Amino acid sequence: MTTTQSVITILIIVVGTFLTRFLPFVLFPENKTPPDFIKYLGTVLPYAVIGLLVVYCLKDVSLTAGNHAIPEILSILLITIVHVRKRSTLLSIAVGTFFYMFLLQVVF
Repeated sequence: MTTTQSVITILIIVVGTFLTRFLPFVLFPENKTPPDFIKYLGTVLPYAVIGLLVVYCLKDVSLTAGNHAIPEILSILLITIVHVRKRSTLLSIAVGTFFYMFLLQVVF
């Protein structure tokens, strides 16, 4: 890319970033109640995104090849146990990630 193309690309990225960050505050000011549809999306989208991430992470796991998905299954079980007991999303993610990496690097 030329210098001009690089500058234009960076400017477009900056404008897009600013729009996505500030547009919700302009469209839905604090003193105005958001529409019911937006409130509904605010309640269901976090769960949908987590479900999508789980499906995406497990899409290439094979129960019939390699280690038969044992590290993935054990990690999911540990994440579930930690989250149910501690109710900490970040702790669940960290423990599950470290455990999964340990299983892949050391055990399997």
